[in-house]
Amino acid sequence: MKKILSITAVIMVMAAFFVAAPVKAEEGPAVSGSAGADFMSHYIWRGQRLSDGFVIQPTVGITYGGFGANIWSNWDDTVAGLTDGGVTETDYTLNYTFAKDKFGFDIGLIFYTFKGGGDTQEVYAAVSYDTLLSPSVAVYWDFDEGDGGFISASIGHSLPLPGGMALDLGASASMNLDHAYLGTDSAGKTFTDLYNADIKASMTIPVTKNISVTPMVAASMSLSDDAEAALKGLDATGQADDSYVYGGVNLSLSF
Repeated sequence: MKKILSITAVIMVMAAFFVAAPVKAEEGPAVSGSAGADFMSHYIWRGQRLSDGFVIQPTVGITYGGFGANIWSNWDDTVAGLTDGGVTETDYTLNYTFAKDKFGFDIGLIFYTFKGGGDTQEVYAAVSYDTLLSPSVAVYWDFDEGDGGFISASIGHSLPLPGGMALDLGASASMNLDHAYLGTDSAGKTFTDLYNADIKASMTIPVTKNISVTPMVAASMSLSDDAEAALKGLDATGQADDSYVYGGVNLSLSF
């Protein structure tokens, strides 16, 4: 509880400071904000199918220069093991982004809170390169309950379409580093091995200057025998699958 209050307090202080800060370019960095929601067939996180059906995932964020704060939640009325549904998870992120030549950097802290307990924290660092397919690598390290790491490498490409629309294609592959929240192998132990791969296609459709709608479809699959055992064990549908297709629609507002 103290962790939740401390993270919430930090975000509230940052938000208040950002809103009060001057926004003119000559006076300092600009303040910007965003809000949105994903309406998804399932909750998929790092290849894990964590819901038995439809979820809604609202988010709100604010940035001041390279500094940012974000709150994200998952609403699910059908998660296995929960009797009354509702908000099953809320995550708080503080981060800083900057660029050097064609490289982009993002470092931050994520605090995960769960309805059933087991709250945990991760630090992360990501680097991207502005070239063909926009390659990027991100490393996450859970220094709390998860006590392990996760590495993800991704590529993507955006195709501009008439009317300001864009078709975005992406793929990623990941590796588990003995992360307790990424499941166990067939022997019931945490493991270090390749984890999962994702492929995704989405289309951004602008409604107004600040509002957009983005339908998407994706597929996820395990990349090793260890990951297959882990993902089957974590499947909230009870079907013990390690590969699946899912999709949904994102609504977003920038201000």
